[in-house]
Amino acid sequence: MTYHNPPTPPRKSATFDDASLAEIRRAAATGIYDIRGGGTKRHVPHFDDLLFLGASMSRYPLEGYRERCDTSVTLGTRYAKKPIELKIPVTIAGMSFGALSGAAKEALGRGATLSGTSTTTGDGGMTDEERGHSELLVYQYLPSRYGMNPVDLRRADAIEIVIGQGAKPGGGGMLLGQKISDRVAEMRTLPKGIDQRSACRHPDWTGPDDLEIKILELREITDWEKPIYIKVGGARPYYDTALAVKAGADVVVIDGMQGGTAATQDVFIEHVGQPILACIRPAVQALQDLGLHRKVQLVVSGGIRSGADVAKALALGADAVSVGTAALVALGDNDPKWEADYAALGTTAGAYDDWHEGKDPAGITTQDPALASRLDPVAAGRRLANYLKVITLEAQTIARACGHNHLHNLEPEDLVALTIEAAAMAQVPLAGTSWIPGRTGI
Repeated sequence: MTYHNPPTPPRKSATFDDASLAEIRRAAATGIYDIRGGGTKRHVPHFDDLLFLGASMSRYPLEGYRERCDTSVTLGTRYAKKPIELKIPVTIAGMSFGALSGAAKEALGRGATLSGTSTTTGDGGMTDEERGHSELLVYQYLPSRYGMNPVDLRRADAIEIVIGQGAKPGGGGMLLGQKISDRVAEMRTLPKGIDQRSACRHPDWTGPDDLEIKILELREITDWEKPIYIKVGGARPYYDTALAVKAGADVVVIDGMQGGTAATQDVFIEHVGQPILACIRPAVQALQDLGLHRKVQLVVSGGIRSGADVAKALALGADAVSVGTAALVALGDNDPKWEADYAALGTTAGAYDDWHEGKDPAGITTQDPALASRLDPVAAGRRLANYLKVITLEAQTIARACGHNHLHNLEPEDLVALTIEAAAMAQVPLAGTSWIPGRTGI
């Protein structure tokens, strides 16, 4: 009897997977690097790798129907005459007019105002619609200086000096010519229809000593009323936080690599920076070492999606979080109702990331009047407010279950990690053990 071994099925390389092969072919055919929007698509340790312990015998939970759990937060208490008072610890991250449509910026302002929180201008200046519909508006001061003027600095409720962004620490922004309309060109003092690329560093300082002088200059311009934030990408969180504090910041904002961008090189998004989970505890440690934790507030961003994410970030020591991509989804970004339009662009709802092309079917990341008209800013603002309400309620539910009457009372002791990587990054025990990798013995 003759035996025949079945043929060995074809086996693809784990290193040269389909996506890698496709990118090599694309690069060979075009000779240019890939540009896209959004954040990293690779799997990195994130808040899903943490769990709350909840209360039982050692702690008693709070009754949700009759015991309060407060959510308010004040940002800018260090030096500013007029700190920012928020009803919820979730803010809207900076996204520019230019990257987003005017209607989208208005919707963000409407949603934030309904929720009692702040929104942020982004790179490109302040629009009247955004200022008019945002009860609390943070003005971003970036290397490009697009739209920057003392009048708008004074019209803002806070100023955020952007040193870096999570999707591209060390890199500047991009806005391709098809999105530079007449209005965008006028606001940014740019030629219409010509690609622009922002500088990767500020033109008038070279380090933290010079930054201290710039902060004092901005305080003088605004009569010391406005809180000054410093935003950095998630690269060296301990030292960046310490230097920002020593330069005089009221608030430090740290953006992890899961944070999105309107446009940059794909290689930047996927291979530069750290997950936000790895950034929070070093930043908190820097504040504690300087004796300023909770006195200088810490805001974190990069992949915040749910109330559980909010609660975990606060438990690790943050004062508030910012949402960007999630806010756009709440407005209607990547909505399956536009699936036919996404298919025509060669993609699908949930995967569309070519925001730089200005062809967004949802009318959010575009300057095309016909597409932008698809977004109703009033209805979209209500959807955003609903989303912010839900994630705040979720965070409250978790805090009560852990026995806390304020979200800021959540603490690392409420958490355990499911993986060694997450335990090391968050500096909380691996579930079922007392082991914190790098800090305690096995």
